[in-house]
Amino acid sequence: MQTFFSVLVLISALGVIISVLMQEGSQGGLGASMGGSSAPESMWGRSGGKTKEAMLKRATMISAVVFMISTLVLAAK
Repeated sequence: MQTFFSVLVLISALGVIISVLMQEGSQGGLGASMGGSSAPESMWGRSGGKTKEAMLKRATMISAVVFMISTLVLAAK
C-alpha cells in the first residue's frame, strides 16, 4: 500500500509540475484571477472549460488534490 501511494505522489507531482509549466502567464493581476476578467475564455464564460488554459487549470487542481491526499495518507502511516 505504501508503494502505491509513493507512486501516486510521484505521478501527481510530475502532473502538477508539467501542467504549471505549460500554463501561460497572465498579465491581468490578482483581479483577473479572481473572476474580474470578462473574457470569453474565463472559467465561467461562454466556452466553459473547453479552452487550453481551462483544461490546464483543471489538470493542475486535480493533480494538486491527489498529491495532497496521497501525501497525507503516507504521512499518517
